[in-house]
Amino acid sequence: TYDRIAETYCFSSAHVKTVGAKLWHLLSTVLGTKVNKKNVQVVLKRIAQDWHQESSRRISSSPILELPGGQVPLDSPFYVERRPIEACSYHAILQPGALIRIYAPRQMGKTSLMARILEQARWQGNTTVTLNFKLANREVFTSLDKLLQWFCVSVGKSLGLSNQLADYWDEILGSKSNSTDYFENYLLAEIDSSLVLGLDEVDMLFQYPEIASDFFSLLRTWHEKAKYGDSRSYIWQKLKLVVVYATEDDAWLNLHESFNVGLPIALPEFTQEQVQDLARCYGLNWDADQVAQLMSLVGGYPYLVRTALHHIYYQDFTLEQFLPKSATQGRVYGEYVGRQFLKRQQNRELYTAFAQQTSSPIPVELDWL
Repeated sequence: TYDRIAETYCFSSAHVKTVGAKLWHLLSTVLGTKVNKKNVQVVLKRIAQDWHQESSRRISSSPILELPGGQVPLDSPFYVERRPIEACSYHAILQPGALIRIYAPRQMGKTSLMARILEQARWQGNTTVTLNFKLANREVFTSLDKLLQWFCVSVGKSLGLSNQLADYWDEILGSKSNSTDYFENYLLAEIDSSLVLGLDEVDMLFQYPEIASDFFSLLRTWHEKAKYGDSRSYIWQKLKLVVVYATEDDAWLNLHESFNVGLPIALPEFTQEQVQDLARCYGLNWDADQVAQLMSLVGGYPYLVRTALHHIYYQDFTLEQFLPKSATQGRVYGEYVGRQFLKRQQNRELYTAFAQQTSSPIPVELDWL
């Protein structure tokens, strides 16, 4: 009920009813059918069934499928929502001075989620810029000064603004103060809308702990400036950040402690229901037992699940045919296994434990911190 929602989320009943009325009107307009509190579940269930049928039809009629690696395109039927993460993110990015942190191991869907958050922001009239830290040359990471100059110029270029560093960079003040001045008095001042920055592959900085510490403390300061309530806060309320980083390096733990601001989103693996939904997108009408069989091999790891479904579809395998092949043919998961093996080689203790596990005919108990 409205009263229960109001009590749970600390809103007034009148506010919830007003928002509810707007929501039903918006849904009715978008879906082309009358939606209210009483029929919303029935309508959405029917829409979802129609969507699954349409997705399966689109897949079966298309001779080319997306490869499972990399970002899932915005218009792709293969994107699986992990509710309520998307809804929470879409709401958070609309707040003044928003900051969202998306973190998970590699190939879990971080960039795909970021792209959808930025799309939602664009729909609401925000200007968006995506900056991938892999685009920076090694030289950029040799000092904080070079990193922040690259950062400022890259954002400005994406906004169609010329390089004005010479007017704002003062060696006496330092690069953190200079970049703050550059954003406040130039980049943010030159645009009428809010600016949503999507910072991808930020874990590139983990190899440079001192620079990373200064950079993330700067982002934190910018985020907090929006809350000061002083004469310049309104400028910083225009800046919204979506920061994406992988968690396969121990250095991220230090970041997690010092950069614990904003909305944290730790992307989970797919649930059984989500894997079943994705299988339907490939035209596979699997029951719960079949989904459980696949997940016993790859868990709910998005990349591994999509790779399996991709091979089953393209090779015209049944699940029973695929399961033994995936364990004996390196071409299915060879790239993933090779990357994991290399990562373990770089960590002597982890490599030793991995070798014990893979060479022993019986389970080996390991001690973990």
